[in-house]
Amino acid sequence: MSGPLDGVTLIELGQLIAGPFCGQLMADYGADVIKVEDPGKGDPLRDWGLDKFAKDDPKAQPLWWPIVSRNKRCITANLRSERGQQLLRDLVAGADVLLENFRPGTLERWGLSPEELWKFNPKLVVIRVSGYGQTGPYASRPGYASVGEGMGGARYLMGDPSTPPSRAGISLGDSLAAMFACLGGLAAIISARSTGRGQVVDSSIYESVLGIMESLVPEFVLAGYTRERSGSKLTGIAPSNVYPTSDGRMIIIAANQDTLWKRLAVAMGQPVLGDDPRYATHHARGVNQDELDELIARWSVTMPATELLECLRANDVVCGDIFRAVDMLADPHFAARESIVEVPYAEGQFPMQNIAPRFSQTPTAVRWVGPKLGEHTDEVLSERLGLNDASLATLRADGII
Repeated sequence: MSGPLDGVTLIELGQLIAGPFCGQLMADYGADVIKVEDPGKGDPLRDWGLDKFAKDDPKAQPLWWPIVSRNKRCITANLRSERGQQLLRDLVAGADVLLENFRPGTLERWGLSPEELWKFNPKLVVIRVSGYGQTGPYASRPGYASVGEGMGGARYLMGDPSTPPSRAGISLGDSLAAMFACLGGLAAIISARSTGRGQVVDSSIYESVLGIMESLVPEFVLAGYTRERSGSKLTGIAPSNVYPTSDGRMIIIAANQDTLWKRLAVAMGQPVLGDDPRYATHHARGVNQDELDELIARWSVTMPATELLECLRANDVVCGDIFRAVDMLADPHFAARESIVEVPYAEGQFPMQNIAPRFSQTPTAVRWVGPKLGEHTDEVLSERLGLNDASLATLRADGII
């Protein structure tokens, strides 16, 4: 293992994204993450992300699983059976964290509630990720990222005002819930080490989305203002938008501070605009946002993107391209920082995003891609529980693993 969480053991239950992405982060940072899956079926995410152009190709590989389960050890155990539940209790007894994202009440039905597990390990941190949290009138409802994004306020603001609310194009709610769960789990580990007591970390999708909604609520309560969809701009923050170029590309210009605006005015060859009362202050630019965007767009469209970006950077104006995967793979900064790495797997090399953030004293690494179903079952159960070959064979014959 490597990374700042070397020595931490986390048992991961659950499936899809909201819980497993939290497990990925912990594994990225060096924890020994042992993912427990149902024998024979496994996590449905194993079949997600298949290249749509290769569905009829027998060699086609799911492209999501290798990332979200990288650096984890995967075992199987039937948690609906008493013997499978006992295996989990035995594993938890020597672990620091249990992570799950089942519908609330599932662990309790299996006799694996936090209270039961604390009898074996009082310091255990139990991270529970769900749509609506472990309490409240909606707790028992099934919850996915899309619904949490809607309830948490983000979905209403996504997209152009002329269209219905849009998706972000990624599972934003799941990822946010996982990141808050990871952050809370790390805090709880520190607490457990000083107090000797574990606790439940209750991370809901809708509250994780709500947590990034800035001043949405006080704007309504205290100022009577309801945020609306604003497309590619942020209402009142100007100039900060996507602007056209002569070669049909779009670039981002963000000059929404007074000093930056003055530099942009110089770059545009109109330095007098920097002190124009319509644009000179943050408030004035917000009031005249649409007019200002049109002014900048008339200038930006006169140059190809590369020339425009060079001009802006020469004047120290914040700007940038809008990258797709092909652009990332060709970019020298991505290459210099190894932002994308290639990890060996059965078919050769698997490209994926590297671990973030970087650690100067406890470096991390993507050591392996998401394992096969049950790939580490014998290794983990013999190493951590002392089971011999005969015991493992019996468990396998009885469908427990």
